Amino acid sequence: MEPIAGIKYTKSPKGDKRYVRIDLDMYGDNQSLDDFLDGLEIMAQKREAGEYVPLEEFMKEEYKRRGLKYEQI
Repeated sequence: MEPIAGIKYTKSPKGDKRYVRIDLDMYGDNQSLDDFLDGLEIMAQKREAGEYVPLEEFMKEEYKRRGLKYEQI
């Protein structure tokens, strides 16, 4: 992937992309970025309020409730 101006990635010791830095002077007025950041904030608030349940945990409980055997995807 070719570098994008104003976007920088920080990688883990294994070389996986771990963090992204976005130049808000370049992209701060982008509606899609605003929507994405708003979504992250909502997810964080749900976790803090105890409303967040990871998908894997939800699936296990739902299968159990229905009397089915859950097999991880």
